[in-house]
Order: sequence, then structure tokens, then C-alpha cells
Amino acid sequence: MALNSLAELDAVLMVARRGKFRTAALELGVSTTALSNAVGKLERSLGVRLFNRTTRSVSLTEAGQQFVAQIAPAVRDIHEAMDVARSQQATPSGTLRINAFPTAAREIFSWLVLPFLRAHPNVHIDIVTEGRLVDIVAGGFDLGVRSADLVPGDMIALPLGRARRNVVVGSPSYLKAHGTPMIPQDLAGHSCFRVRLPNGAIHRWPFEKDGESVHIDVEGAVTLDEASLARTAALASVGLALAMESDVRDDIKAGRLVCVLEDWTPILAPLSLYYPNRRNPTAAFKAFIDFARRHSGAGDA
Repeated sequence: MALNSLAELDAVLMVARRGKFRTAALELGVSTTALSNAVGKLERSLGVRLFNRTTRSVSLTEAGQQFVAQIAPAVRDIHEAMDVARSQQATPSGTLRINAFPTAAREIFSWLVLPFLRAHPNVHIDIVTEGRLVDIVAGGFDLGVRSADLVPGDMIALPLGRARRNVVVGSPSYLKAHGTPMIPQDLAGHSCFRVRLPNGAIHRWPFEKDGESVHIDVEGAVTLDEASLARTAALASVGLALAMESDVRDDIKAGRLVCVLEDWTPILAPLSLYYPNRRNPTAAFKAFIDFARRHSGAGDA
């Protein structure tokens, strides 16, 4: 009887979860070739094909569906048992997997993630950024970072810092050439960078003042699916960008970008670090939570 490694079982579960070898490989931190070889080795050992593969998609066969349904709870129990063992470690080590919105990952990276790694060099942090909401338990993540108002009710949430906001910014030369918008409706006369959301919809810029709320479907020559690219374009004086204030704070202080419509910019919910209740957290997990709790206001200093 063949003995299959836990890595091979993890590989099958991740491919089944993500539906793509490339995406699964990135999350596991291995090459696509190595992942494909691990799955293929397990299939040969079992004598059945677990996945239907085409150049465009990957899907479970009927045998694969049955196999994944049966092994998933057992593999989860094995990982939990390993976590229990690791929780006895005096020195935090191992890998922490964090899922976050791209903007949220950028906000916590400098003041939380990097200082934590300097304090705990034996810990590896794997950050996956996604614009869509993700079930962190089903996705195999230890922690998530989202706006506080988007954290599922069955999760434990740790607030990170103060409230945040988006800002509309443009370069001094762009504003000199095209004028400064005074109310949101003035954006109709400006070139703005449109952002496509994960569901394919175009993000409408939100504004609020004195109880009045308005969402503007801006126009412009560029549509992006990554909001941070708008900063680069705004610095190049191509148009106006809606950006997370933390992403452009240094540019504003240096005078490279100027805020407009500030009295119309609504406050957003603060970020939260969240996680499911864990009976036996690893030493690395406990250390990260404790570190975040001690430094949760540092990101806004």
C-alpha cells in the first residue's frame, strides 16, 4: 500500500479549492510544475484521475470529488494536531497565512508585518491579496484583514488603528491646467481614473457632506483593476485619482499631489484583523495577535 505525503494531499485540496494549478501553486509557495507533479504522483498511486484538465480550466472528476470530500476533514485534523504540537514551542516559528484586500495589505505591511518579522525571524508570513471577500477558514488562512464592517459575525476581530478615508488627488500641474473641482459634479469636466471591481463593475466614486450622499460614475481615458496604479498616473499629471489616503500621504506631504473635494470625502470603517476561534493556536499565531494588539495604533502615527 502506497504511503502518500501530506504535501500531495494539500496539493490536491488546494487545486480543488482554487480551480487553477497556477493560483494553487502561488498560494502553496511552489512552482506550477512541482504542484502538477505532486498531483500526478498521487493520481498514479491511486490509479484514478482526480482532475479533468484542459488548457483553460481544471475540474474534479467524480472520483476526485469523492476523494476530496473524504480526505478534507482528515487533513484538517492532521494540520490541527500539528498546530497543537507547534503551540508548545517556546520560540514562534512556522508559516502564518493572511488574506487581505490589497489596500489593507499595504496599510499594515510597514507598521505591523515587517516589524513583527524583525522581532520573530523564525516566522514566515504568506500574504494573499484579493479584492473579493474570502472565507478564510475554507481558504486555509490563519488570519484575514478587512474593513471592520465586512468582518463575518462568527469571527474574532481585533481593530487596527483609526478610521480611514479615500481622497481625490491630482498633481499641481494637472490642477493648474484643468482647474480644481469644488463639488463632486465638477468631476464631469475632468479626466479621472476608473477602477474595475472584482465583480467586473466600475467603482462609482462615493462622496458625502452634511447628510447628502452621492456616487459619481467618473469618466476618463484609463480603466484599471488595481487602484494603486491610479497613483502613478496621477503623479504623471494625466488626471484625478481616488486613492486610499495612506497610499498617497507621503505624496501629499511632499507636494507631489494635492487633495481636492476634502469636505466631501467620507470616513471609512477602520481595518480589523480577524480569525476564527482556535483551541490550540500556534506560538507564531499567538505572537502575531499579541504584537498586533500592542501596535494597533502605530499605523496612523
